[in-house]
Amino acid sequence: MKDGTVIYHKASWQLLQPDGRIKCRLCPRFCILAEGQHGYCFIRKHVEGELVSLGYGYPAGFGLDPIEKKPLYHFHPGSKILSFGTIGCNLGCKYCQNWSLSRTKTLNEPLQFISPQEIIRLTQQYKTQAIAFTYNEPIIFGEYVADVAMLARAASIHTVMVSNGYITPDARETVFANIDAANIDLKAFDENFYRKYTASHSKPVLDTLIWIKNRTNVWLEITNLIIPGLNDKLSQIRDMCKWIVNELGCDTPVHFSAFHPSYKIQSTPPTPVQTICDAREIALSEGIRYCYTGNIADDSGSSTFCPACRQPIIRRGWQSVESNLVTNGTCPICRTVIPGRF
Repeated sequence: MKDGTVIYHKASWQLLQPDGRIKCRLCPRFCILAEGQHGYCFIRKHVEGELVSLGYGYPAGFGLDPIEKKPLYHFHPGSKILSFGTIGCNLGCKYCQNWSLSRTKTLNEPLQFISPQEIIRLTQQYKTQAIAFTYNEPIIFGEYVADVAMLARAASIHTVMVSNGYITPDARETVFANIDAANIDLKAFDENFYRKYTASHSKPVLDTLIWIKNRTNVWLEITNLIIPGLNDKLSQIRDMCKWIVNELGCDTPVHFSAFHPSYKIQSTPPTPVQTICDAREIALSEGIRYCYTGNIADDSGSSTFCPACRQPIIRRGWQSVESNLVTNGTCPICRTVIPGRF
């Protein structure tokens, strides 16, 4: 199906309604669309009796990033990753740090279709062994993710999801089938925050985290962006850390990142460095073995320490690795196994 320069790709996870509208079953929003209507994410649309994906094959931008930028600290540290996204998002975060892509309602011209096969060739051309679906929310172009990831696995190329985790059980089996690692953004440990500031709900995200950890081989890390006055209560952070230890395990790396004013929240100041450091200390005290600080200068908070002998085994600068002593997945000093993919 084609409209001008745009090739429409038939979407998966759709259900025709008795009145002719179409229900999208990709994410928990379950948008029900009449002819010509876009979903909340914008890039899923009802066209001539079918739900189509406007994002399939149309990346909005590419970048060659350090893996630490995702952030992933226990997945091939120091490597480079080809990153791309489309436009749109299935959440409505008022503080979005990448709103120029996630909230746009127009497809950039001129449009160039890039097939999954071409993504693989581009990855090989840049001599990297990994692809990241990132920048905006990759769940909303899940068909494209699934096809690229399937080809990537066949070519021994790793794939990474940087995601909000807002996906249905129906869709996640397919979208994550060939994904090697994921960083899931846990916005807050608070349903009220999710409803008020992201226009979504927390339970589907928590369910996705548990499913990834317990039902897949995907390497999982978590990011929590701390916003002053909104989700920075230390008691809430402690409850979140307890939940992570109990449900996901103490070896799940957690990244606390500092907020900077953006999009609709411009008057809130940046997160104090001390708040980020306090959150890390709480996580460590609750038993999370690998906890990191982001968007601030903090040598200790960006380094990986062996949980047994407490020696620094990976030192990082700003989104880069300065030294990596991990040997065959173990601490070189006491031989404790360091979880991750090294």
